[in-house]
Amino acid sequence: MSKIDEVRSAMVQAMKDKNKDRKDSLSMLLAALKNKAIDKREDLTEAEENEVILKEIKQTKETLDSTPESRTDIIEECKSRIAVYQEFAPKMMDEEEIKATIQKVLADLGIQVPTNKDKGKIMKQLMPQVKGKADGKLVNQVLGSMMQ
Repeated sequence: MSKIDEVRSAMVQAMKDKNKDRKDSLSMLLAALKNKAIDKREDLTEAEENEVILKEIKQTKETLDSTPESRTDIIEECKSRIAVYQEFAPKMMDEEEIKATIQKVLADLGIQVPTNKDKGKIMKQLMPQVKGKADGKLVNQVLGSMMQ
C-alpha cells in the first residue's frame, strides 16, 4: 500500500472520529504527496514519498521555530501536525547507526583518522548512503566529533 493510500485511509478514520486537527494535518500531507505525483506525472516511489513527508516535517519545524512565543495557537498546531507526520515518516537512523556507516565509509576510503581535509571526500561518499534515513545536521555533527 502506498503512502498516499495510507494517509487517505487515516484521514477517513480521522473524519469518522471527528478529529478535525488530525484530519486537517493529514489532508495537507495528502495534498503534498499528490502534488509531487502530479508534477512527476507518475506514481511516486517509496523514497520519493518519504522525501515529501520529511520535507513537510522540516517546513513545519521551521514554522514552529520562527513563530513568536506569544502565538501559542500556531505553536500547538505545528506540534500536533509534526506528531501526525511522524507517524508516516521513515524510521531515522540514530547516532550509533550513523557512526557505523561513517566507519564503513572510512574503511572504504582507506582513511584511518579523519581530518578536516578529508571531510568533503567522506561526505561525498556518506550522504548518498544516509539520504532520507538520517538528518543531515546529525550526520555532520557525528562526523565532526570523530575528526581530529
